[in-house]
Amino acid sequence: MHIHILGICGTLMGSIALLAKEAGHKVSGMDQNVYPPMSTQLESAGIQFTAPYSAAIPTSADLVIMGNAGLARGNPAVEAVLNQRIRYVSGAEWLGRYLLSDRQVIAVAGTHGKTTTTSMIAWILEQAGMRPGFLIGGIPANFDQSARFGDDPFFVIEADEYDTSFFDRQSKFLHYFPRTVVVNNLEYDHADIFPDLESIQNQFHLLMRRIPADGQVIYPIVDTHVKEVIDMGCWSEQVTISGADADIDAEHVKADGSAFTVKINKTPRGNIQWSLTGMYNVHNALAAIAAARHAGVTPEAACTALCAFKGVKRRMELIYSKGSLKVYDDFAHHPTAIAGALAGLRAHAGTEKILVVIDPASHTMRLGTHAQNLNAAVTNADYILWHQPDNIRWDMARYLQGDNKEIIGSVDDMIDRCEWLIDSIGVNHLVIMSNGGFGGFHRRLIERLQPQAHS
Repeated sequence: MHIHILGICGTLMGSIALLAKEAGHKVSGMDQNVYPPMSTQLESAGIQFTAPYSAAIPTSADLVIMGNAGLARGNPAVEAVLNQRIRYVSGAEWLGRYLLSDRQVIAVAGTHGKTTTTSMIAWILEQAGMRPGFLIGGIPANFDQSARFGDDPFFVIEADEYDTSFFDRQSKFLHYFPRTVVVNNLEYDHADIFPDLESIQNQFHLLMRRIPADGQVIYPIVDTHVKEVIDMGCWSEQVTISGADADIDAEHVKADGSAFTVKINKTPRGNIQWSLTGMYNVHNALAAIAAARHAGVTPEAACTALCAFKGVKRRMELIYSKGSLKVYDDFAHHPTAIAGALAGLRAHAGTEKILVVIDPASHTMRLGTHAQNLNAAVTNADYILWHQPDNIRWDMARYLQGDNKEIIGSVDDMIDRCEWLIDSIGVNHLVIMSNGGFGGFHRRLIERLQPQAHS
């Protein structure tokens, strides 16, 4: 079958493209905004795609899988599919109907940590001698690919609450019918489609209704928003994590989260020492150990596997290092995620200077939904540069005040300012936070820094 994918360079749709090709289909695609790492991953897999969107849908296409971002009525590709009566489905529907129906699905949901936790679970199962399938909203360093069909009954999937497509407004994860579900946390997000937290909780409640009685729900005992969902109705086994009274917790945690002991029912079962930092990653690890345990992997084996876990691209990923300067790429785009990542880095870096560059690329950030919480989220940085894109919907200067904060509209000016600050205040750690392409800022900054290294 020839499958043509609209939005093929998105994290979900690009992974679907890899899975469809591995399943034996001919795959092509189309997108609007193309940038690494997904574009290079598709090219490496030999999957051809075009940009921008147009009405030129291949005549040989048997099925079109439609993504979500940028795809709506009026898009030339969408109109061509409808006018030509080509069969189409959403990405999540294709996964649930054609790929996951006979698999034991482990789904990772929640506002933060989905990509990293999904990667951890897949790695633990891999190290336990399985070869699970997986679909991850990023590229885990241990696999160097975001998706794999696998030849084991288990399939690990990042389960997003964002809506499915312009013609299907339910959350993507409702298509997956998992047996094991991790709900890492729950906060208000996606302000472009959800009016309030309660509307998000309603989607999670529908997910609880789809988990079988012999399934399992794993969640943090201290998260009141998740507990409210559980109290709405849960018919599966519950396992709690991250708390003194939880089923699975951590102790002897090093301040930066780089080492800790895992306890099951208050009994130590293994130690983890790894290159990751941040208390949020300790939490992610506990969730992953719990999910792998439901798949039959012992906590001891899971801990051993996680000691070799290398992280995920764009999650506090070290992308440049020279002398005393390290540059990181991080996907954080919510105040809680920003604060957690910087807290972990601060605990690791001590008194060394941290410069953070933040690009508000998500819908929620550009709407200003969390504007009043952003100043508090960056307290662990010594200096903060905020990018002001053209389509921002709020007054950044009103909320982002302080002697150590600047708001800059031009990417070129941002690069100039970074270079000056590195020299003038002695920056040791530069963190770039964006969930978008950011005008090629990462690559262009490193190109600017490299000549300095050889001067």
